[in-house]
Parts: sequence; C-alpha cells; structure tokens
Amino acid sequence: MTPKASEKMSNTVAMSTEQLKTEELPLVWTNVTIFIFLHATAFLGLYVGVTQPTWQGWVFAVVSSVLSCLGTTAGAHRLWSHKAFSAKLPLRIFLMLLFSLAGQNDIYEWSRDHRVHHKFSETNADPHDINRGLFFAHMGWLMRRKHPEVIKKGKTVDCSDLLEDPVVRFQRRFYVPLAFLCSFIIPTMVPVLCWGERVWFAFVTNGVARYVVSLHLTWLINSIAHWRGNKPYNRFLTAVESANITWWALGEGFHNFHHSFPNHYAASEYGWKHNFTTMFIDIMAKFGQAYDLKTVSDEVIEKTKLKSGDGTTTFGPSVEELRKRC
Repeated sequence: MTPKASEKMSNTVAMSTEQLKTEELPLVWTNVTIFIFLHATAFLGLYVGVTQPTWQGWVFAVVSSVLSCLGTTAGAHRLWSHKAFSAKLPLRIFLMLLFSLAGQNDIYEWSRDHRVHHKFSETNADPHDINRGLFFAHMGWLMRRKHPEVIKKGKTVDCSDLLEDPVVRFQRRFYVPLAFLCSFIIPTMVPVLCWGERVWFAFVTNGVARYVVSLHLTWLINSIAHWRGNKPYNRFLTAVESANITWWALGEGFHNFHHSFPNHYAASEYGWKHNFTTMFIDIMAKFGQAYDLKTVSDEVIEKTKLKSGDGTTTFGPSVEELRKRC
C-alpha cells in the first residue's frame, strides 16, 4: 500500500468515526423488540395492579423493587465497579442475588461499562453519552450498536480484578438462568403460592411491571443525573446533584459528588439523608459483613468545592436562581 493510499484510508476511517458523532448507529432490533414487549406488558401490569389490587402484591412489589435496586447501587455499583468498600462472602452472595433480581446484565459486564463511563464521560467512548440526547442516555444506548470508540477505549480499562471474585465468576457463568429465576420466576411464584394470585396476574405485575420500574429507576442516573442540576463540587462535569431523584434512586442522585469522588462509599457527604444505600452499607459494617469503607476527608471536599464548584449546594437554589436574586 502506498503512503498516499494509506493516508487516504486513515482519513476515511477518521471521517467515518467523526460522522458517528451526529449520525445514529444501527438499531439492535432484538433489544428494541424486547423493550417493546416489556413496556407493553408492564403497562398491562400497572393497569391490573391498580384496578385489581391486593395489598400483599403491592407490598411485595415495593420491597422487591427496593431490593433489586439495592443489588445495583450497593452491589454492582459501589462494591464491584468502584471497590468503594469490601464485603465478606455472605454479603457478596446476597448482593449478587439481588443484582440477578435486577436483571441488568451480569456483574462483570455492568461494572465494565460503568468504569468506561467514568473514565470517558461525555465522549464518544461513553456508553451512554448524555451529549447524544436524554433518551439515548436513559435507555436508547441499549437499543443501538455501541460506538466504535466505546469498544476501542473500553479495552484500555482493566477489569481483571472483577473476575478474581468467585461470586462474580459464578454469576457471569450462570447469568441467564439466574436472571430468569430471580427476576421473573420467583417474583411470579411467590404471590401465586403465598396468597393465591393468578399466574398471569403475578407475572405482569410483580414480574414484568416491577422489573421495568426498577430499570427506569436505575436509568435515571444515566439521564436526569447528567442533565440539569447543581454542581457544587465540579462545574466542569455534566454529572449534577439531582435532589429530586436521589431518594428514588436509593442515594445515587448525588451525582456531581460521585463523579468528583467516585471511590467514596457513601456517594454523598450527607450521610443517611436520602441515601438508603449508604444506610444499608453502614448496617452491614456494624454486622461485620462490610469493611474497608473508603471515604474522602471533609478538608478535601471543601477544597474541591472552592476550587472547581459552581457555588451552589446540593439542596439549594441553582446558579440561574442565584443570579436572578442578585
């Protein structure tokens, strides 16, 4: 190949990659079809759950939704993705089962994508880049082929430590049966066997509707928490303090803090306030199941605020509101 031909090919590849910044990548029709089925069934489940409610079913739905989210926030996110704390085997198994209930891919794959997101936030290598739109960051990224940069840069992120955990290896090997068992079969059969619900009713309510709701609660962090809000710790990040969703997301809405100090086990400087995940980890620490809880000193947090923050606070008015008052 001549130097000119080689240069021409390089320019073509570069142009092709550049074009993908604005042009949509191909749809993954399998995922699109699955999401259509899940959401249609979830709407049916919500409808019959409201029109033909049982108090046992609603209690079970709320508890199982919280537990599935906890498997993501305390397990896949803070424990495995960020190594923000360490956990003994019983707690790791428990969180693995809860994350299987969440049904959001295996721990290794979820953690790998999340580490890539942190390292290459808001670039073409970010799996759910907010610059491609709110819907894309929320769930659209799961319905399109990954940008070539996600694959290329993703290979530079070391995730070998994850596979050193036998719990992660076990769940990765048996993910499909574990996900079906924990996320659909058990949530369906518990209402059937314990208080006599019909199988189809239990499936569309505590099976599918509960599953879809828990998915959207997690996806809010990728979308809303990178959209509009205060940036008291780092104004140069797109991640924001989203006080409106942090309660629903079990404490993951303190996102400007989290991206500023990703290894802080509490993902916030407010302790248990709106932060059920931190409460859970602290309780597990009291029982000796969680240990080596990583934190950042108050002094470092304050210096970071003064150096790069936007002058707001998490629960206070936004920059725009402060300017209007001046």
